[in-house]
Order: sequence, then structure tokens, then C-alpha cells
Amino acid sequence: MTTQTLDAPKTADSDSDEQVFHYVRKNKVAESAVLGTMVEALCGEVFPVTRAAKPGSPVCPQCKEIYESIPAGGGS
Repeated sequence: MTTQTLDAPKTADSDSDEQVFHYVRKNKVAESAVLGTMVEALCGEVFPVTRAAKPGSPVCPQCKEIYESIPAGGGS
């Protein structure tokens, strides 16, 4: 039997210059915004919600791909 160590997901505080927005579960957004708890995006990135996306904001390509593969009514 072997074990494997996985890298931790990147957080919103990463050094990346490009700010993209991620898809997260709706019921976790308000909780994170009020209490500062961490949320996990569909792509696995973990961060606290600090702002809302505006129309036309860049979206994480991994989150978008995962979201579009979920059958209608399958996510919340």
C-alpha cells in the first residue's frame, strides 16, 4: 500500500496578478462574507469571500468547466 501527499489548494492571497472569480456554493457565500469563514470553489481553491463578481468579471476556467458539466438543477 502506498500513500500520496497532495498539494494544498491555492488561496486567494496567491501572488498571481490576474484576479479571477470562482464558483462556490450559494449557501456558503453569505456565511463567509459575514463570519470570514473559508469557502471551497469548484476547482478546489480555498479562500474567504471578500467581494462579489461584477458582470463581465473573469471567471476561473476550471470552475467554469466544472459548473457547465453539472446537470441543470444539480448544484446550489
